[in-house]
Amino acid sequence: MSNNDLLKSVMEKAEKWLSPKYDEKTRAEVKAMMEAEDKTPLIEAFYKDLEFGTGGLRGIMGAGTNRMNIYTVGAATQGLANYLKDTFKDLPQISVCVGHDVRNNSRVFAELAADIFSANGIKVYLFDDCRPTPEISYGIRHLGCQSGVVVTASHNPKEYNGYKAYWSDGAQMIAPHDVKTIEYVNAITSVDQIKFTPNKDLIEIIGAELDNDYLNDVKKLSLSPEAIEKHKDMKIVYTPIHGTGMMLIYESLARWGFTNVIHVPEQDVKSGDFPTVDSPNPENASAMAMAIAKAKEVGADVVVASDPDADRIGLVVRDKKGEYQLVNGNQIVMIFLYYLITRNVELGRLNGTEYCVKTIVTTEAIKRIADANKITCFDCYTGFKWIADVMRNHEQTARYLGGGEESYGFLAEDFVRDKDAVSAISLMCEIAAWAAEKGQNLYEMLIDIYAQYGFSRERGISVVRPGKSGAEEIQAMMKNFRENPPATLGGSPVTAMKDYLDLNFRNLKTGQVEKLDFPTTSNVLQFFTERGDKVSIRPSGTEPKIKFYIEVREDMPSKEAYEETVALAEKHIDAILADLNK
Repeated sequence: MSNNDLLKSVMEKAEKWLSPKYDEKTRAEVKAMMEAEDKTPLIEAFYKDLEFGTGGLRGIMGAGTNRMNIYTVGAATQGLANYLKDTFKDLPQISVCVGHDVRNNSRVFAELAADIFSANGIKVYLFDDCRPTPEISYGIRHLGCQSGVVVTASHNPKEYNGYKAYWSDGAQMIAPHDVKTIEYVNAITSVDQIKFTPNKDLIEIIGAELDNDYLNDVKKLSLSPEAIEKHKDMKIVYTPIHGTGMMLIYESLARWGFTNVIHVPEQDVKSGDFPTVDSPNPENASAMAMAIAKAKEVGADVVVASDPDADRIGLVVRDKKGEYQLVNGNQIVMIFLYYLITRNVELGRLNGTEYCVKTIVTTEAIKRIADANKITCFDCYTGFKWIADVMRNHEQTARYLGGGEESYGFLAEDFVRDKDAVSAISLMCEIAAWAAEKGQNLYEMLIDIYAQYGFSRERGISVVRPGKSGAEEIQAMMKNFRENPPATLGGSPVTAMKDYLDLNFRNLKTGQVEKLDFPTTSNVLQFFTERGDKVSIRPSGTEPKIKFYIEVREDMPSKEAYEETVALAEKHIDAILADLNK
């Protein structure tokens, strides 16, 4: 399509948004974009429809078919309501749970969703205020709902919002329900099809009682209460980074027995503008800067954080020099599973059916720990809906110990089916107390894990390519890697390639091809080198970026050589990225 044809198409779509069917504020915003000399904002807002994908909606807020607004959210809700009514037509009353984070417009979108569901005869449990995403997953299961919605864009920049749809097990949808919901949402082609007038009798406001039930269940995850009792006054700095973690995490830590939790007052302010950070992502050092400053001020033992919807955990520990160091997402998952496996062994709780779950881009160190302890370790695609799928498939036959992914998400419990920073932060502080009982801090414990199970180092980078041209560039990059796989990476021959788009594992030395056992295909490539390195490449499903995940192996001759080994591994990663032209 030529630029002139694209602009003509966009102008025709935008013209429809000037009709009286749309509210005055929306019409004014569209009119201003149409009359502006620079048509780029108009094109970006209308060149496509914001896609209701397998993870729901996520996009920049504003007027337009490619934006998060009351009409795109309304269409998504109406489509989901129609699917629920067809799927559960024999139920006397269909019900859903609706929650939201702190973002601008999140409450507006959540109330809108509640209104539309109720207008369709569906019972709605609507939280009285923002809540962590995992509590909505818990609520769906606890209240016996058929579905649920969380209005959140997780840790995206403040311009974004999102809409995540869940099924009756409290997990984000997978096939067939995600595909069917998409079909029903795509069938909503006019604002006239959306039922905006609510039935208030079908909307029940929930809050404190469910909070209490959830926190009681989270407390049952504790494996070392005696260690907490001895170290209850350890200095813990926690920041919610302006998000929903402030609603429950302070209370959870208190229930677990911690008495010296130190706030970062400026970040206890609930705000969708996230005024103290450029991006509210706890994996970024800049987002943790204020918490680290507070830790230095008070001499904290550990620093923890949650993202705006409190499903991801950030962690900072003190090294041998007393300096505060960020722990990456792979290491966080590794620490959790090492602790859960080791502690279950110590307590004599293993019955032979235990398993853990990691995603394909997460460190292979987890599998080494699991294998050594005769625990089954399942691999799945990126995203907690796939970890939840493994849990669903083994619910009656095996015991879940925990699961996580490199993007700072972990789930220690089976009564929630999404990553959970409420339980994760509580459990991580318990691990710090348990390590203290052994005369260690978390940094020293991390080195111990590497010494016992082998050293690896990971780094992820994201290449952002926004807009239409960016999406096309990302597609071209994946096509090129697929058709022209690198011969060497970091000086080591590439010996194998996994392509999850055709589910083939190719041995590049012998030419042998084997099928991968995965429930569906995914646009992910992985390369493996002779020396044991792993490189994964995938376009993000929720953001305009392509992600590269590098994992390298190095020999660590002793615990004392840890930092030297890290430096070697970082140089090795740099060499691999240079080979990838990144």
